[in-house]
Amino acid sequence: MNLVESLRAHRLLAIVRGKEPAAALRTVSTLAEEGIAVIEVSLTTADALAVIRRARTELGPDALLGAGTVRSAADASRAVDAGASYLVTPALVDGLESYGVPVLMGALTPSEIESALALGAAAIKLFPGSFGGPGYLKALRDPFPEVSFVPVGGVDAQAARDYLDRGAMAVGVGSPLVGDAADGGDLDRLRARAGVFRNMAAGETP
Repeated sequence: MNLVESLRAHRLLAIVRGKEPAAALRTVSTLAEEGIAVIEVSLTTADALAVIRRARTELGPDALLGAGTVRSAADASRAVDAGASYLVTPALVDGLESYGVPVLMGALTPSEIESALALGAAAIKLFPGSFGGPGYLKALRDPFPEVSFVPVGGVDAQAARDYLDRGAMAVGVGSPLVGDAADGGDLDRLRARAGVFRNMAAGETP
């Protein structure tokens, strides 16, 4: 499946951001083992490009492994060269359409959403989602019924359920899912959290 199809099917994007490259790589591998199909490695992660490169080798060519916090075309170029199959931005970023991979572009206001779509965004990263919460997403769905939204920022399991109930295609989850795993924390706890979010995305009550 492509990025949008997979997000629509699995309804969850895991965001890995950490201080230890080896731990970040283990986190990506563990999430994949636990059935999390769409994983983003933030470029703010220590040695992020090496993490992406090694994770791509481990997970294979078809895994939906992306680069996040892409803020420029130069970031995009390096990320795609490392093996990212999609890009995630925190804001509007021009010049990414030439890299041949889907872009989940950050936007918050209606004007930014229109601009992101004009820049070729495959879907909108509603960021920071915590600014308006699920109610704000619901309000956006009226003028933008055809737009695929992925709220990111402050999304715990309950908020994730609320966003999905109000029309989000998927939710992006960082620390409430990853915790301290990408800094060397306990992987068993990561597996437990992954199960909670996987069940939430499947429609179970947190």
